[in-house]
Amino acid sequence: MNVILERVINVTDLGKTSWMQKRLASGFGTQQVPSCPGGQLYTVRSGDTLFRIAQRFNVSLDALIRANPQITNPDRLQVGQRICIPGVAPPTCQGGTLYTIRQGDTFFSLAQRFGVTVDQLIAANPGVDPDRLQIGQQICIPGVAPPTCQGGTLYTIRQGDTFFSLAQRFGVTVDQLIAANPGVDPDRLQIGQQICIPGVAPPGCEGGFLYTIRAGDTFFSLAQRFGVTVDELIDANPGVDPDALRIGQEICIPTEPPGPECPGGTLYTIRSGDTLFSLANRFNTTVDAILEANPLITDPDNLRVGQIICIPGASS
Repeated sequence: MNVILERVINVTDLGKTSWMQKRLASGFGTQQVPSCPGGQLYTVRSGDTLFRIAQRFNVSLDALIRANPQITNPDRLQVGQRICIPGVAPPTCQGGTLYTIRQGDTFFSLAQRFGVTVDQLIAANPGVDPDRLQIGQQICIPGVAPPTCQGGTLYTIRQGDTFFSLAQRFGVTVDQLIAANPGVDPDRLQIGQQICIPGVAPPGCEGGFLYTIRAGDTFFSLAQRFGVTVDELIDANPGVDPDALRIGQEICIPTEPPGPECPGGTLYTIRSGDTLFSLANRFNTTVDAILEANPLITDPDNLRVGQIICIPGASS
């Protein structure tokens, strides 16, 4: 029976390969963030395949492929890539906080960790089967406010972290960490858990440059754009959740800022009185096109005299 099933799947895959080859020939690009009306965006993790994701979210493989025309090769998903899960509404969590399921999590262990009951978890997550939690699945923890950290910075726990090692790394004491994180058990830190590092300003960006998040940005797309890896971005931005980037949020790109490049356009030096709107009018382009050609413009309303930018489509 397994052999027959395997042959059926292989035949089906051959048909999809032919379809994908046609898409490649027609010039479909690589990684883009898909629109996902009526569905939910999901970040690909190690070990994910479209087949497993389809099973996890109870959708068909065909529906998953149709919802993600940017995927040119279904057999080569990239860790950090974002895809659309059709027909799956994003979870909501009024009065609580969203939590991403990790290996070993159960409703019982989560209830103990966050000081709620299993019944409260079940009530806050209709449609979630407590006996079939999936790594990467988001659920609602009711009555638990997202962590705050006035005068400090949020940090996401990684493998091997302890309050002692974090105190040494950030130049604070263990007592200060405990005081800044009431309700956190120092002996039971969880990978992915967020804590507050008191008195530590959000990280600077030595050896790199600050970048302001825009609509559609992901760690995966930024890693590709600036020639770094997703892991390097995560290491350079402790406390930043790659799955919850906010437009306007500043992150560190751990590489030297690229010099201005302007293929098919011309370099322009900002003068007194220039604005992106006036430049777009002068060179017969759009503000969006200028921003697209200049990813290092972090504040369109605060151009600097002497700053060099690219005017796309303008001849020298």
